[in-house]
Amino acid sequence: VAAIRAEVEQTAPELGPLDTVLTDIDQFKLLSVALDRLDCWHRPGLLAIGDAAHAMSPIGGIGINLAIQDAVAAANILAEPLRTSAHVDRLLGKVEKRRLFPTRIIQAGQKLAQDNVISTLLGSQKRFTRPPLALRLLNRFPMLRRIPGRIIGLGIRREHVHSPAIAQ
Repeated sequence: VAAIRAEVEQTAPELGPLDTVLTDIDQFKLLSVALDRLDCWHRPGLLAIGDAAHAMSPIGGIGINLAIQDAVAAANILAEPLRTSAHVDRLLGKVEKRRLFPTRIIQAGQKLAQDNVISTLLGSQKRFTRPPLALRLLNRFPMLRRIPGRIIGLGIRREHVHSPAIAQ
């Protein structure tokens, strides 16, 4: 505990002395981060969405947005059929098909951020005086800041990627 406490104090001196705060090993938790997804999100009578279907990194707080988008897609596809019939198993694959592309894109973006920004910051023993290039570009060109916000807030749809309006 003393060694961990000393490392935390060295990394974040603004916290001050932690000898009375961090006293027991049970106060420390290891966060396991995974980026993965199920091969199949559904079985008869079961549809997995959100973290149950695809584990997300906590980077950017995107997981909750993706989970809500999954839920909206599921509701849009399943609500009316569920209201009129109990046999929706054949529709469960439509939810996965609708949400798989956005999930892959967001997870790829998270992996890119992890590999090129976060791991660089966490893996270095030196203090950074200059942010990574991606962050510098976002800072220098305020209009670029809208792109991640739009992707996170509104999500990604295959139709948007192939839309002629975007290509113009």
